[in-house]
Amino acid sequence: MKKYFMLFFGLLVSFNIWAQDDFLIQGHSSKITIPFKLINNLVFIPIKVNGVELNFLLDSGVEETILFSMEEQKKVSFNNVVKVKLRGLGSEEEIEGLKSTNNVFETHGIKSSNHLVYIILDQNFNLSSHIGIPVNGIIGYKFFRNNLVEINYSKKRVYVYQNNNEVREKLAKKFKAIPISIEKSKPYITTQAIVDSVEIPAKLLIDIGNSDAFWIFENNKIKLPKKNFPDFLGKGFSGDIEGHRAKIAKFSIDEFSFKNPIVSFPDSSSIRNVKMVPGRIGSIGGEVLKRFTIVLDYADQKMYLKKNNKFSEPFTYNKSGITVQHNGLQWVQETVHLETVQVATTMSDVSGYDGKKDDNFKYKFSLKPVYEIVNIRKKSAAERCGLQKGDVIVSINNAMPYKYSLQQINSLLKSEEDVWITLEVERNSLILKFRFKLEDEL
Repeated sequence: MKKYFMLFFGLLVSFNIWAQDDFLIQGHSSKITIPFKLINNLVFIPIKVNGVELNFLLDSGVEETILFSMEEQKKVSFNNVVKVKLRGLGSEEEIEGLKSTNNVFETHGIKSSNHLVYIILDQNFNLSSHIGIPVNGIIGYKFFRNNLVEINYSKKRVYVYQNNNEVREKLAKKFKAIPISIEKSKPYITTQAIVDSVEIPAKLLIDIGNSDAFWIFENNKIKLPKKNFPDFLGKGFSGDIEGHRAKIAKFSIDEFSFKNPIVSFPDSSSIRNVKMVPGRIGSIGGEVLKRFTIVLDYADQKMYLKKNNKFSEPFTYNKSGITVQHNGLQWVQETVHLETVQVATTMSDVSGYDGKKDDNFKYKFSLKPVYEIVNIRKKSAAERCGLQKGDVIVSINNAMPYKYSLQQINSLLKSEEDVWITLEVERNSLILKFRFKLEDEL
């Protein structure tokens, strides 16, 4: 599977209504803590929506709160609902949705009492199958704008602080403070990049919801490096996002430098619906941000950075060329080993009791994920060996696929080059076996 499922959403709506829907810390606390799940460099937090707990992608790259993929067992009531049209990354086609106001969002001691939310009705827009856990929505600007928000990737904790200078003074002693700008409700940083030996200023969106390292948009000064390969970069509101991947020599954020990072170059057709702020050339995403503890301070227009133990990890990518996702569930029979000890029930039994354990087995049926190849890169190792889009995975390196989480499959397929992968797949009711070696195309 691909190393990441890229998430980079530019929600464009035909109107803009301001609402009092800030998240406020409840009571007298100066700091609250929210545990999160980190999957493919993306941060997922629990939030109750009108009393029902849902999972949200935390994404500084979106302005509005978006809901989709509601599970059948979770019934959420929405207030003041009207129909709208939504449009974003992907094709030019609009998709149908709903707008709802006056909703209550709350989690771990912070609350938004009059929250505006957009609801996507298209059931095909489903992040859960790509991520491997239920994902019900995306939350961005409204979460960040009223407080200082720390994302500690090492501890898998989000800390929300009261907006005051005492907190800023403490942060300044431990973190590197870097100026940012808040434009159209999103944070931007100006930094330096070296592309094909040319150093250029780079204004980038700070995009926690993009799991790549960097996205760069081609223009008159920035060209795709000669050594590259075409790839599927992710899914937007209006369709798939296609582009290329390449390495560039260097990227710097203030005093922090990264050599030979892997950069994604989305095709112009995939970003034509994104209204760019002046000077923007791309985004910085989770593959870089996860190397820090970061604090976003929208009110004071600063980002605080402190390196963590992942800072020096090499940049890598999915070398197999296949994208795998969940495709439903299956019932699997599993054997459970029970150990029982023989017990003497009468005095006459004692002489014959040896204290040995009896081995007993029983069977149980569990629901396990089904994995399917949903995209395959042209000329990749997987395509050359004969794998195809639509193949359902039956085994991975001679192990049942449900023994792996989607995250573990991702990690396996981004291993170092020269690692061999064996896949058995079902295609048209036939079981086929393929073997290929991971190759570095850059």
